[in-house]
Amino acid sequence: MKLSATSVFLALAYASTSVLANTYSLQSSIVGSQFLSAFTFEAIADPTDGFVTYLSESAAQSAALISTTSTSFRMGADHTTVLSASGAGRNSVRIKSTAAYTTHVAVFNVNHMPEGCGTWPAIWEVDEADWPNGGEIDIVEGVNNVTPNQSTLHTGPGCTIPASGVSQYGTTVGTDCNANDNGNAGCGVKSPDANSFGPAFNAAGGGYYAMERTSTSIKVWFWSRGSSSIPAAVSSGASSIDTSGWGEPTANFPNTDCNIANSFAALNIVINLTFCGDWAGNSAIYAASGCPSTCNAYVAANPSAFANAYFDFASLKIYE
Repeated sequence: MKLSATSVFLALAYASTSVLANTYSLQSSIVGSQFLSAFTFEAIADPTDGFVTYLSESAAQSAALISTTSTSFRMGADHTTVLSASGAGRNSVRIKSTAAYTTHVAVFNVNHMPEGCGTWPAIWEVDEADWPNGGEIDIVEGVNNVTPNQSTLHTGPGCTIPASGVSQYGTTVGTDCNANDNGNAGCGVKSPDANSFGPAFNAAGGGYYAMERTSTSIKVWFWSRGSSSIPAAVSSGASSIDTSGWGEPTANFPNTDCNIANSFAALNIVINLTFCGDWAGNSAIYAASGCPSTCNAYVAANPSAFANAYFDFASLKIYE
């Protein structure tokens, strides 16, 4: 069949758009002390009912819970003070990006993440002003040292993901993203990589997490530090990236049964460490993790157990 000039033009335009849809340019490279200007400190009551007191930036600096070098940003929790189990909770840090994002790729180069019984660390994106209707994307999250990592979406009504048939490396563990259902379990995907979270992640020297959000899907990739599969553009922090060559993602949330554009507003990046609370402190979950005593009692009485309860970021790169 002979194609008209118009048909050829449209075919070429579509092919070009398809390629460019996976290509992004570096907009922000956040390293070391730049985290302090790119993020604000949220000294707020913990929305997840954690046994935690989030400090302001000045208080966190005074308590030595944050530190920077030319190549790293570290944020963690108090690990010297014995507390009352009925008190306000262990001092920690919660930060939120000053910028909010829609279509983008965020690449987190993480050297170390918090570990310990009672810990609940998370790297995520959220619209705090209109949660859950504005959406939430949990990129890295887990509790009580239990591996592997789980990436999860939380939304308002009308967003689900397929139970099967999705091109992803991980395993779908929930399909209803509506935060009003199932105790706000959300729709999640568990990584098959044991070193994607907690002590195993740290023992391997950390690694890279990347999240791509478009109007058609939300995807999460993980590469352990020593993996031979890390894309060269990721490890080098290149000025542009093409996610089409990154291989199958760990988690893939398509728009087949979820209007991503409507379910997710512009989202801020949040990084935090809480203790116990609705997930880590759930009595059945805490006991099943093999942790001693009760969550609040253990966290209160054993400060030295949290010497390794800190994040250490080599960089955060945002591509748009």
